[in-house]
This record gives sequence, structure tokens and C-alpha cells, in this order.
Amino acid sequence: MLKTRQCLLGIRTFLGVTSRIWGFIMYILRKHLRTIIQYQTVRYDTLPLSPISRNRLNAVKRKILVLDLDETLIHSHHDGVLRPTVRPGTPPDFILKVVIDKHPVRFFVHKRPHVDFFLEVVSQWYELVVFTASMEIYGSAVADKLDNNRNILKRRYYRQHCTLDLGSYIKDLSVVHDDLSSIVILDNSPGAYRSHPGSPLMFAPSSVETSTSIDSGDWLNQEGRGLLTSLFLSAGLHPALRSHTGGATSPL
Repeated sequence: MLKTRQCLLGIRTFLGVTSRIWGFIMYILRKHLRTIIQYQTVRYDTLPLSPISRNRLNAVKRKILVLDLDETLIHSHHDGVLRPTVRPGTPPDFILKVVIDKHPVRFFVHKRPHVDFFLEVVSQWYELVVFTASMEIYGSAVADKLDNNRNILKRRYYRQHCTLDLGSYIKDLSVVHDDLSSIVILDNSPGAYRSHPGSPLMFAPSSVETSTSIDSGDWLNQEGRGLLTSLFLSAGLHPALRSHTGGATSPL
């Protein structure tokens, strides 16, 4: 009888320990699975413009979309500095090593969710221009990474093209084109263009968390979809032509 009780107690102890070990293993597996899914890159099929949309763009003068970099298309920080706009622990999309004033500096760069898809789509509608108040050695490297050999970010302007006013760098859009009515701006800071108060300006909220996460910020489905719609209309394309691409690429 005593041996039977001891045997049952041993079995219960073994099952309890086994259950705890299995639970711990499942916790680790679920945690790693969530990490893998969270940072899985979302891919889209970007279809070419339809003949109708292409003819429409040829009939109107193609406008210029001026794009800011920091806090608009990307967020970045350098060694020892964290940015509140990036979720702690989020791995950077790429790391840049540049030399500033003879000192090597590493920048950890996080792309805004779906930015590659965004650039691919709007490059069909606009001539894309990068205009950043950052130093050229940094801004050029970031633009190269975003362009990714697609040759869509050919024209670029940097800090030396800005005007220093009361401690702030003001971007002079006249260096981009003398006809400001043909320019649309996407920037997180309206003060950067305060010398051109009448220019079409679209804001990129700088508080959106960045990563290639499927669920982080849901920028494409919320702010991003509205932004694509606005850019679609500003390009001179009629909303009736919203089937110009199809699938996930349609902004409306």
C-alpha cells in the first residue's frame, strides 16, 4: 500500500514537472513565433499604370513630390541615443557608418512601415525629389538605401541648399523648381517650408512606430491610405480611374 502511494506521488510529481517544462517550452516558442511574424516584411504586387491612367498623366504636367527623410520616410538615431518614435527593441532596417567632423558615427535607421511600397506607387505619378535638412553625407546614404537601385530618387537636396533662419533650416523650394504650383511637399514639419506658405503641404505624423511589422502602426490602412488618396488626386488623376493598378495598390 505504501509503495503504491509512493508510486502515485512519484507519477504526479513527474507529470507536474513535465507540465511546467512543456509550458515553458511553449512560451518560448510562442514568443519567438510572435517576433518572427511581427518583423515579417509585407510584400505587395505593384502593377503598372493602366493605359487610361498613363494617358491622363501624359495629358497633365507631371508634378514634383518633395520628400523629407527624418521623421517622414525614416526614423534614425546614432550610438547612445534612443528615439521615442521607435518602439524599444525594434531592430533597425539598416545601419549607416558615416564620418562627421573626422569622427565615425553609426546611425540605426528604421524605415516607416510600407515605405518601399509607397515609393514604388507614387513614383508612377510624380517626379520624386528628396529634400532634407540633414548633412549630405548622411542624407545621401539614406536616400541610396531607400532608392535601392530603382533610380526613383535621382534629385536630392541637403542642408547646404537650406537657409538658416533663427536657428532653423528652411528649405528653399525654388531650387527644386521655379513654378511652385507644380510642387507637392510631404514633411513632418511645416516650419521647414514657412517661406512658402501657399505650397501644397502634406504632413507625415512623426509619432508612428516604425518597423516592418504587419501590425505596427497599421500606417498603410490608416494615415497611409488617406495620404495615397490625396497624392493620387493631386497628381491630376481623376478618382474614377482608381482601378489604375488594382489589388492592394489602389489608394481609394
